[in-house]
Amino acid sequence: MSSIYPPLETERLILREFVESDWQAVHIYASDPAVVRYLPFGPNTEEDTKNFLQAEVKMRRKKLRQHFAFAVTLKANKQVIGSCRISITNLDKREASIGFCLAKEFWGKGYATELGSKLLEFGFKQLNLHRIFAICDPQNKASMRVLIKICMRQEGYLREYELIKGQWRDALLFAILERELMQIQFLSIA
Repeated sequence: MSSIYPPLETERLILREFVESDWQAVHIYASDPAVVRYLPFGPNTEEDTKNFLQAEVKMRRKKLRQHFAFAVTLKANKQVIGSCRISITNLDKREASIGFCLAKEFWGKGYATELGSKLLEFGFKQLNLHRIFAICDPQNKASMRVLIKICMRQEGYLREYELIKGQWRDALLFAILERELMQIQFLSIA
């Protein structure tokens, strides 16, 4: 039996678990070379996109969930505009990674910052994590800005970290600790 996690809401977005019928909306951005330029997948074929969604739905069946993938939808009209995820990488260390991807027409509107903040809140408050990190291509300036806006700190520069589309690529490592997020939230309330 697949367990669906309750949707996460922000001011303008709903982050909900994927359903297989999302494939056409996902395929629009997953097949766009500009969107997947810095990502380890794509541009997707229709079969790639359907396989991705089947895998995401299947992962919900695990007794101990360590991976949460969400369709990013607009609150106003429920349109799927991207995806995001948080994946527990080490249970003992209470550590996870986050990632996100948005359709090109929704870049530069603050949606990535909004969903990134919500992923951090979800990870720290609901998954009881201690540390959350993200990996970013050094050429992906927009994603770097988002990670900085959500108060993640650059911790490292990883040389030839991943083999992506036949090329070794460097990566930047960003992270935030639970106590840092709590300090940021306290300061924003004060």
